Amino acid sequence: MAYASREIVASSAEVFAVLIDPATYPSWLVGASEMRDIDDDWPSVGSRFHHRVGIRPLTIADSSEVLAIEPDRLLRLAVRARPLLSAVVTFTLLGQDGRCVVAFEEEPGPRAIGNLVRPLFDPITHVRNHLSLKRLDTFVARRAEGRPPAQAP
Repeated sequence: MAYASREIVASSAEVFAVLIDPATYPSWLVGASEMRDIDDDWPSVGSRFHHRVGIRPLTIADSSEVLAIEPDRLLRLAVRARPLLSAVVTFTLLGQDGRCVVAFEEEPGPRAIGNLVRPLFDPITHVRNHLSLKRLDTFVARRAEGRPPAQAP
């Protein structure tokens, strides 16, 4: 499992609002390139958002599904970029006094294939997720200031 965490100067509610807004993902999640659609019942368990991942022109269309949600505390998603990747991503937030720690865990799946590729992909995923959390921090700060999000590199 790849694990990353970061303390963000914002409430858990402010950060969670970004995590449950798939339209924000291309601005802070490394590899997310565009949102194609969001289910009407988002973010209820079983609902999905449909996305593209990668760098144009090499992108893959797929979806992510809510597996579990606890407002302002936890969001667990089954993420896919078939035929190559599937994983379970868990964002956990713990905060008080206008600060929170965001933990970002990513477990490859299915289990058998995930165990084979883990030694190769975990270090890469770890770096990607740390960079994503840094960008999430910047995104949340800019939103709090009322400034538009910076363009993703």
